[in-house]
Amino acid sequence: MAQPQHFIATSGAKDSVWVHTDPYSQRPRFPKLTRDLQAEVCVVGSGIAGVSTAYELVSRGVSVVMLEARDVVSGESGRTSGHLSTDGFVDIAKKHGNDGAKAVAESYSWAIKRVGEISSKLGVDCEYRQLPAYHISQYARSDESHAKEVESLKKEVSKAGELGLSASFEEGYAIKGWDGKIDQRDAAVFNQQATFHPTKYIKGVLAWLSEQSNFTCFTRTRVMSIEEKGVEILGIGSKDVRVSTLDGHTIICENAVEATCIPLQKLSVVAQLEFMRTYCIAIRVPKGYIEDCLIYDVASPYRYVRLTACDEEDDYLVVGGCDHKVGQEDENGRFNELEDWTRQRFTKAKTVDYKWSGQVLEPVDHVAMIGLNQGNSHIYIATGDAGNGLVHYVLGGKLIADLITKTPNSWSSVYSPKRLASIASSLPSMISHDVQINAQYKRFLQSDISDIEDLAPGTGGVLNTKTSKPVAVYKDGEGKVSTFSALCPHLKGVVCWNGTEESWDCPIHGSRFSKDGVQVMGPAKAGLGPVDKEGEVRQQQAVQG
Repeated sequence: MAQPQHFIATSGAKDSVWVHTDPYSQRPRFPKLTRDLQAEVCVVGSGIAGVSTAYELVSRGVSVVMLEARDVVSGESGRTSGHLSTDGFVDIAKKHGNDGAKAVAESYSWAIKRVGEISSKLGVDCEYRQLPAYHISQYARSDESHAKEVESLKKEVSKAGELGLSASFEEGYAIKGWDGKIDQRDAAVFNQQATFHPTKYIKGVLAWLSEQSNFTCFTRTRVMSIEEKGVEILGIGSKDVRVSTLDGHTIICENAVEATCIPLQKLSVVAQLEFMRTYCIAIRVPKGYIEDCLIYDVASPYRYVRLTACDEEDDYLVVGGCDHKVGQEDENGRFNELEDWTRQRFTKAKTVDYKWSGQVLEPVDHVAMIGLNQGNSHIYIATGDAGNGLVHYVLGGKLIADLITKTPNSWSSVYSPKRLASIASSLPSMISHDVQINAQYKRFLQSDISDIEDLAPGTGGVLNTKTSKPVAVYKDGEGKVSTFSALCPHLKGVVCWNGTEESWDCPIHGSRFSKDGVQVMGPAKAGLGPVDKEGEVRQQQAVQG
């Protein structure tokens, strides 16, 4: 059972494999903001998006202040699988045309190489290496559906080639180490993909940033509002941005960047995303047993596989998948499903040492939203990772830095949060998604438990009586009970208990909170309000870390 302070370091009770060689105790520490400040740019968030943006700006001489609500690298960047890849161009071209798909292909390739360039330049040992990626059918060759999926893979290869990427189809290709009876040979091979250790990379870039005179970072500083002030019409007049914190401090800046995975706002781009939970295991395999590569099948949801270091005898095979909408399905059994899938294909797999989950934001038109926020002229966002957030947010650093410094960038239009055509073409799926989301308000009429005594130690549930508002009840391992408002501060959805990560998850727009009500994922800006003294005490302990 995770201690209350655990959620200051990460956004789930279960640790990812990245702490194996990069424990939380080795992450850099920064002070809390205790005064008002002025800066050219304020970056909110210290994950891959925030750090990449800060690096690109600071390298150009721009002064940057970074704010983080918890500890650095405490968000989704430390809960990814560490893939750097390019794919999905058939669907991207349908929404954005061939020119848009070409811009995406170029930017993806740039981002993959950029991680290698920066890690080499700064001397960051983050396991970066370029590898082939194999995309395979989810079905065995004996299944008639295999041939249909092979045809779709060939179309992906053809489209990638049109866009200037190195790809081929290898009939009968067998991945080294795949020695199980299930035969899924045949592969679309995408070259010049990569993998790395995400938290070591982010930590290394932060170390360099910390040495620069035009960079300052403050942690445990929660931002509550980002607003443009002033008047600016057709280039006449001026605006600045006021970034206000929970503790009452203000940063006045020329531009602000919301690098918070999901913008801290009511709707707008929030309504154009689907919010998904995704799962990973790290299972020991003998060194040299499996080819060092990236593997993806084309299931829905798909599985994704890579290797990372373990010890002198073994590597870890990181296997992910089993995505589902946040707060709308039972999380139990996902890890067993991934383990069974792995053992059926790689028979020498040993013990599962790590199992964890993360959050994925799926934009309706398959491409991240990076640039000026809708309705703003000085507030930038980076969101909609599309399951490829490490690539999207590395290139997002350049996109936003180019926009702020008025440097031309041919990729900016395809990623613009203000784009219209591709969003409009996705209207039917958006309407369907909205209907499904609105159906989740049914929880106002539901109760997970009828009595607090029903809860087992170390679990939570929503108590919803007809005479009061719904309450999120948590019972710790010693049987002590703490209660919080079960209404998400964003749009008042009733949260659900996530037993896998010991968190409260909102099924409306994916906001997440620790078991003690601390906000760990937006779009909600604040946590769940305590209802009793025990809840107030536990939340205070969690926030103090």
